Amino acid sequence: MSALLEKVRGVVGAGNVLADGDLSAWEVDWRKRFRGRALAVVRPGSTAEVAAVVRLCAGHGTSIVAQGGNTGLVGGSGPDASGTQIVLSLARLDRVRGVDAANMTMTVEAGCVLQRAQQAAAEAGLLLALSLGSEGTCTIGGNLGTNAGGTQVLRYGNAREQCLGLEVVTASGDIWHGLSGLRKDNTGYDLRDLMIGSEGTLGIITAATMKLQPRPAALLTALATLPTLDAAVALLSLAHAMLGPGLTGFEVMNAFSLDLVRKRFPALRQPLPPAPWTVLVEQSDAEGEAHGAAALEALLGAALERGLIEDTAIAASIEQANAMWHLRESITLAQAAEGPNIKHDISLPVSAIREFVVTTDAALQRALPGIRLVNFGHLGDGNLHYNVQCPEGSDAGEFLRHENEVNAIVYAAVSARQGSISAEHGIGSLKLEAMTKHKSPVALAMMRAIKAALDPSGVLNPGRVLPPPARQ
Repeated sequence: MSALLEKVRGVVGAGNVLADGDLSAWEVDWRKRFRGRALAVVRPGSTAEVAAVVRLCAGHGTSIVAQGGNTGLVGGSGPDASGTQIVLSLARLDRVRGVDAANMTMTVEAGCVLQRAQQAAAEAGLLLALSLGSEGTCTIGGNLGTNAGGTQVLRYGNAREQCLGLEVVTASGDIWHGLSGLRKDNTGYDLRDLMIGSEGTLGIITAATMKLQPRPAALLTALATLPTLDAAVALLSLAHAMLGPGLTGFEVMNAFSLDLVRKRFPALRQPLPPAPWTVLVEQSDAEGEAHGAAALEALLGAALERGLIEDTAIAASIEQANAMWHLRESITLAQAAEGPNIKHDISLPVSAIREFVVTTDAALQRALPGIRLVNFGHLGDGNLHYNVQCPEGSDAGEFLRHENEVNAIVYAAVSARQGSISAEHGIGSLKLEAMTKHKSPVALAMMRAIKAALDPSGVLNPGRVLPPPARQ
């Protein structure tokens, strides 16, 4: 492999090929669940350099794992343990190439951190509506590679809906120049949508043209406590009816998720007392703060009259709104501080969520008495982060031995209700076995045909997303 690395150094510069020393920043995933070993970490500085590196690797039969901010949760962007794979870090492709205010688009490179792209849009008086808890470290390329969702999918859609065009390096090292800012283009198959969500298995995204939105005149945020999940679903329906398209976010948190935040981050003030369920509602208003506040207060007043909510708090400032969101976004960190846990990123019809939670909670408690359920997420679009923490006082690492048992219960319940085992995190290597069990054979066969056509040598991120066919 030394001959390959020497050629790669000639393309990207010797200082951008890391083969020695501590490479754990690229080899270990964010959750510390997956640890691989790279042949080298390569850091190209342009799309042309990415293409040249891919051509070299393809010629040597060396597989490539593209990596952005390494914030993924399913083991999809790190090397395997073989020590033979190149990690292609796109961190140096971090430019905002331009903002077209009249067309309401911006073109950014794959390594651009999401928060920086948001700031560039704001400086142009516009809004990049993709918003994630990891936005300070995740990158646009990774967001698109996993078709990230986030907190504003209800209003603006996930990453796929917010992208108009892509620049992609193919498995053969060619460059597809598809950075269109068009909202209508029916010239054949939609290659953009094929690449988005493919987790680097069909091509390497190097840049994207993202859709921008008008900035709302006002953004209103409120918390409310509820006695049941049924009440939360009813409140969501009422919010749709009363706020219409102004409803930007609708997050739900069970009692234990906020208890963990209270335990691990006691300095974070929680404005409402503990309750079985808490929702966070965000409304964007085009007419200004007074109009938006009146609409939000009317919603909460109607909910109180109907007995849907028990208590409520409306943010009176940006600082208070940020503090409310900080509570929601701290749940993941509080879980990590509590110890390893079994994560699920599932989506269901909103109408099926209450019954799923009741029956699956009970099934898990029968199988593993004393487990603690961290249930929170984007109720507005049917996406729950339905996570399982070990019983109080148990060894968290030892508890992970039950992961397959827990997954079998949860995924069977999801499939029985026509849901999805992956809403926004992707498949990676974590959910390969579940894909075999819960994705139809016809769908898997179509996916394998696409992979064979676009990456016949299996150079790009092998062993991810697509499980191998069953042995005959």
